[in-house]
Amino acid sequence: MIKIDIVDRPLEFFPNDDSRLQDGAELIFNGRVRATEHGDSITALEYEQYEGMAENELFQLAEETCKKFPIHDLFCKHRVGRVNVGETSLHVAIWSKHRQEGIDAMSWFIVELKKRVPIWKWAIMEDGSRIPSECSHG
Repeated sequence: MIKIDIVDRPLEFFPNDDSRLQDGAELIFNGRVRATEHGDSITALEYEQYEGMAENELFQLAEETCKKFPIHDLFCKHRVGRVNVGETSLHVAIWSKHRQEGIDAMSWFIVELKKRVPIWKWAIMEDGSRIPSECSHG
């Protein structure tokens, strides 16, 4: 099963699922906004998406990840808009029979997300100015 959501509000995390008796690993990744970007202090990141295309690309990437790795389910929530320092911008949950396949899938999924999904971020500096940052999650 795949669940994908792009929202412009604080993320609600996927609940733990104790009913997955076939899965030995439940991996959770939360990407949080750091207090610095390229060595400079920031107050937030602002994420923008190519509306419609970003969610489609994210879903296709999740499908590809589930085919490439022996994982059972992949759930992903990505936030757009202003995300303050310390808040979560990306939440991913993956279930697999063994931990290593889940770890490999998680790592590959996040690297590919940064390359392929049309979501861009801007660093909001302490003086309020906005500068481009690297694509997706830094």
